[in-house]
Amino acid sequence: MADSSSTYQAGGSGDQPKKSIIPGFGRFKVALSTVLTMEIIMQLAYIFEYPNCLIDGLRKADTTTSCALLMVSGMEERGQIAPHDISQLLDSLKEIGNPGTASTVQELFLKHTDIPIEEEGAHSQGVIRERGHSEAENEATVDRDHDEPSQKTVGAPASSMSTMSPTSSSLMPIAPELMGHLMNSMTPPGVNIAGSNNVVNISCHVQSTGSVQLATSSSQLDPVPSPGPVPTPDHVPPPNQESDVPDTMSTFIQELKETGKALYDKIQPIPYIKDELDSVDKVFIEVGLERRVGKDSWKKLGSYHDIFPKEKGNPRIQIIEGDPGYGKSTLALQMVYDWCNEVSGSPFSGPDILICLNLRQLKGITSIAQAIKQCSLPFDSKLKLLDVEQLISKSNIWVIFDAYDEYPDQHNKVNFVMQMLKGKIGQHVNILLTTRSSCIPPALGARTGRIRLTGFDNAAQERYIRKVVTGDDEVVKKVLKHLNINPTLGVLCRAPLFSVMYAHLTHKGSMLHEISSVTGFFGHMISCFLSHTQNKLSGADESPENLQTHADTHAALDKLAFEALTSKMQQLVWDRTFFVGELGEVFYKLYVDVGILVEEKETHIPAPGKVPQHKTVVRFYHKLFGEWYAAYHLIECVKSRSYILPENINLYDLKFLFMFACGLDQPGGSQVIKLLGERKDGAESVVLCAPQLKEWSHDIQTTVRRIVSSGIDIYISDSRLLQQSTIQLLELASQHKIPISQVMLLESFSSVDPDSLPLVLRSGLCLPPLSTLKELVIWTEPGREVTVDEWTGILNYTNQCQLLKKLKLDLCLLPWMDSFPTSLGSVEVRWVTAIDGHEYTLQSGRWQNWRSGGILTRGAYDDLNEDSGEILTRGAYDDLVTKFRERCSDTPWQERRRAERE
Repeated sequence: MADSSSTYQAGGSGDQPKKSIIPGFGRFKVALSTVLTMEIIMQLAYIFEYPNCLIDGLRKADTTTSCALLMVSGMEERGQIAPHDISQLLDSLKEIGNPGTASTVQELFLKHTDIPIEEEGAHSQGVIRERGHSEAENEATVDRDHDEPSQKTVGAPASSMSTMSPTSSSLMPIAPELMGHLMNSMTPPGVNIAGSNNVVNISCHVQSTGSVQLATSSSQLDPVPSPGPVPTPDHVPPPNQESDVPDTMSTFIQELKETGKALYDKIQPIPYIKDELDSVDKVFIEVGLERRVGKDSWKKLGSYHDIFPKEKGNPRIQIIEGDPGYGKSTLALQMVYDWCNEVSGSPFSGPDILICLNLRQLKGITSIAQAIKQCSLPFDSKLKLLDVEQLISKSNIWVIFDAYDEYPDQHNKVNFVMQMLKGKIGQHVNILLTTRSSCIPPALGARTGRIRLTGFDNAAQERYIRKVVTGDDEVVKKVLKHLNINPTLGVLCRAPLFSVMYAHLTHKGSMLHEISSVTGFFGHMISCFLSHTQNKLSGADESPENLQTHADTHAALDKLAFEALTSKMQQLVWDRTFFVGELGEVFYKLYVDVGILVEEKETHIPAPGKVPQHKTVVRFYHKLFGEWYAAYHLIECVKSRSYILPENINLYDLKFLFMFACGLDQPGGSQVIKLLGERKDGAESVVLCAPQLKEWSHDIQTTVRRIVSSGIDIYISDSRLLQQSTIQLLELASQHKIPISQVMLLESFSSVDPDSLPLVLRSGLCLPPLSTLKELVIWTEPGREVTVDEWTGILNYTNQCQLLKKLKLDLCLLPWMDSFPTSLGSVEVRWVTAIDGHEYTLQSGRWQNWRSGGILTRGAYDDLNEDSGEILTRGAYDDLVTKFRERCSDTPWQERRRAERE
């Protein structure tokens, strides 16, 4: 036994330091096993990134005691507990919300080893000192152990050199079952302890190489019951055996590139075109990218090469966000292509290792090494989990976590992805994480970068058509023409997914350009897919009519999609056998042929020595297709007036589901909007969904009236789809004579169209004059200087809004004007400068201090005196311009102004 009859020989002069012997550590391990519950054990296993095979072994232990002893053994082997340091265990217990257990463990450690743990801050660095020694004495003890070989008895005081008797009163009684487990965990291969009639003395010698050798001797003792073998974790190397890193590194890189090529070489722009797969570089067009600077400001990037800034001290973690269909996954594959092909000039060709992991496939995986082994290497790879762990720990590694919004374990607080994002593990790894804008990981550090995709502009759309679809100038002009004259198409096709579909289908003769709603676009697109497949299969056993019958009867698919998307843990992948059983073989085959459903091979790597398990899973071509079919089921649900939307639904994440539902069925859509309007978080969804209805019932008008009565904001950060839907809602509200209390443009104003007088937003969309608008607030970007033409245009715009009573401009510099339009009439005009928040109102053609009621003079302005009653002269205004530019000199607008002048 470790505490009674085992001896531990320390000595040698190797490169690795030797630990001094701690009496009672074995007794502490036994005591520790008595306080670990199954729940705590499982939580710790996930935090410590144990592989699935070891976690399964813990779960299958016969008793909680057996499981606890296995866990203690595993923690010691991995260094999570050591004779001198249990700080990692204590920190982890506190992290999972068990400070009481941590306190108990700390007391047990002190009781059995007589070693106190210093306060937090010291023990976080692994600093533990023995009680009764000064710091100098303790260091001398460690030095002596390191330099002079000696033999000590584990379990006896440090000063004792004799082996203690098994009956010594100083030892804690140990149950036979615990005795057997401890002996098994400490016994070298080939030594049979459990079940023998021997007392085994185990002597451990630390060699100069740092390895450990065990020697045994025995004497008669009563038999000890055997609890069975303790499995050895597959990633703990035996002594003196490590992977040949140089050789395995080349194998590792080669296999990663083979797997990467299999990913980026099968891009399928249109679902049903399966015989024309392309490499990602053949179809990739750069989308618009912006980096967040400050809290609410975004700065345009020139290329995806700029995602990781070159300056030192910049975030090693970048979140890449975007709405559905904006090309997040395609961008990730282009990065993989750059690395695999060592593309010159690309920063993504620089790291030793670049790995792209689709988070949808990582359910239940507990470590980055296990994820790589299971998902990024061939199933017959010769590399073991230990090899992967060693290689990624010694390399410059970049990891792309794709589709966090589809990650099955995102609600598990101890998932390894979140641990890496928080910097608790894998601190040397550069991370890119793609996700929908509605699903940003919570509680990220301040040093996490944020990048957002803004989609295709007109130039990017043209580049794609010429690169992938056709080089014919006339055809290119024809395809692009409708994007400019149809506002709905123009907004939708900012999303690369829709732009690509539109380009290919229009080139093949589709009439998509006549579509005027999101629902109409998507429905026509799916009809094109089905029609193409029917024509292709018209000579098969199934007639086109039968295929259409199957295509129109999709209630089972609708229900499956709706329940999967609206559950707390969204399900996006299904086992093929289950899916076929729910839908039927004919229906399933049709939708796979169409491309709406996609089959994938999934490999599960079990415990060492077991055969890898393969199965076929199925998913939608894109999550949007799942939302389309789920919308049909939602319509059926709301036919029951008692139906209530589940509280856990993320309305913005599933905005297309609700938009589709409103466009598919007028009565059902009206009921959907009513349900959305009753929710506190439903206003934005109503804005998106109401324009999908062809007619507004009295209930819809009541819901819209309630929303616009509290004011409508249009942010610069809003997607083009949301901005377009907001503008449509405002127009429809005006047409229905519904008063709009206020519209606020928050850094979204760009200019005024001098011909038709709409306000042009920075997104390129236009806000026409609204007849029922009562107040307009234009909050410009900081440091903005409004030109005379813009200011005149804004004033003329207000004349077109018959009910307008207030116009307010914030944080900008207005131009000097000698006179103002007399047509302003009763409209109250206010101006808030960036100079200490001073606010002025236009009275009789002069700027007057709004708070004091006095007219601002030059002297009053120079002194910033709000109580003066003189007129603001041109000279005072010129001083105002100087102070404004000084105050706002570091804003992006003023920086652009200076650059243009230079």
